[in-house]
Amino acid sequence: MEEVIKNLPKQAKDKHNENKKFFAKLKKKPPKHLDLLMQELHEEEFERTDCLDCANCCKTTGPLFLNKDIERISKFLKMKPQQFIDQYLRVDEENDYVLQQVPCTFLGHDNKCLIYEVRPKACAEFPHTDRRKFQQISNLTLKNVAICPAAFNIVEAMKKRLQ
Repeated sequence: MEEVIKNLPKQAKDKHNENKKFFAKLKKKPPKHLDLLMQELHEEEFERTDCLDCANCCKTTGPLFLNKDIERISKFLKMKPQQFIDQYLRVDEENDYVLQQVPCTFLGHDNKCLIYEVRPKACAEFPHTDRRKFQQISNLTLKNVAICPAAFNIVEAMKKRLQ
């Protein structure tokens, strides 16, 4: 898996223009069965892929923390929301709460999330490849294929299926 993760940014960069054109076409005229196809491809990929072997998303990027996430996680950690914010979060350039640092503070040495049961919505939904109206998040997907081997594989499979 380490080799896959190491090569992923270059592979994603090599496919970037091709993917960008593909998504532009997809946005203009999404197939009627796109949501169903994405669900199927997502499920197939995650039957083969174990996130605990990778955790590259947790090691290289930080999720967005919504107010609901902050409330839920701080309660789980038996902290006041403001304490949680002060200790773990910062406000980014888009005025969103994000982690102060990566890798994620809550990533265990075994690649398990220490707050998995209450993790942020962004983490629970990552890599967003089973999302409805998938074509609307193409910019996010273009970023995610450089982080997540599963997202990369799903996009490659989707391109083959929709040729």
